[in-house]
Parts: sequence; structure tokens; C-alpha cells
Amino acid sequence: MDELDRNIIALLSQDARTSVAVLARRLKVARSTLQARLERLERSGAIAGYTLRLGEAARPGRIRAAVLLAIEPRSQPAVLTRLKAMPQVERIHTTSGRVDLLVQIASGSTTELDEALDRIGAIDGVRSSESLIHLSTKLDRAV
Repeated sequence: MDELDRNIIALLSQDARTSVAVLARRLKVARSTLQARLERLERSGAIAGYTLRLGEAARPGRIRAAVLLAIEPRSQPAVLTRLKAMPQVERIHTTSGRVDLLVQIASGSTTELDEALDRIGAIDGVRSSESLIHLSTKLDRAV
């Protein structure tokens, strides 16, 4: 991946709806060059797809939390299976350090959030959990 590829990805990260013609003009390259680069980035997996990312205004009443989980040795596959079955679970990340998994959950009420946290804590293999409730988003550069 060279500088042109990184610039293409940066512009698409800001607005994935930008047309090939506009991207080519902004990057000062031929439209055919840009199209070929996009196709190569897609084939290589550098660009996995184009999607819609909802803002907070489109999700009124959603309460989010990050859940830090320490799990028993060799229990990760079973814990992951149970977490994936919960509709409140949005993302699961493995981590290094004092916790093993970072789980992002969302719910429509504090009651539902509390129940989800209780279910997560009761999963066989979960040694300990700590939840961090998201209050507001100050910056989101996620692609």
C-alpha cells in the first residue's frame, strides 16, 4: 500500500459516497488509475466494503457499555459462543493485559442493560467483569 492508496482510503473514510470522478480530481490522478486502485484495494481486502455508519441521532435511547472480562483458562470458545448469542452484544475484542475480552453492548433501557450485564457475569468461565457505561461520544474516528 503506497501513499496514493492511503489517501484514497482516507478520503473514503470521510465520505464513502464520494464518486470516483471526484476522488480522482482531489487526488490529481486519472479516473482510470483511481478505479484500478480501488479494484485492487477491494481484491486485496484492504477495503472490505462500503457501509453506512449511524450517528447517535439515529439511535435515540440506546445505552452503551464496554464490558471488561477476565475469563478462566481454556474457556474462551464457550464464552464467545454465549456472548455471540446475546442480541445486545455489538462487538467483541480480545485484549492484552489484565482482561481477556472487551465486549461492547447496547440496550434500549437501563433495565435491559442491567439484565445483559448479569447474564454476561453468569456465563460459565467468566472470572470477573467490569462495565463502563458510555455517557457521550467526544470523538469517533472509527472507519
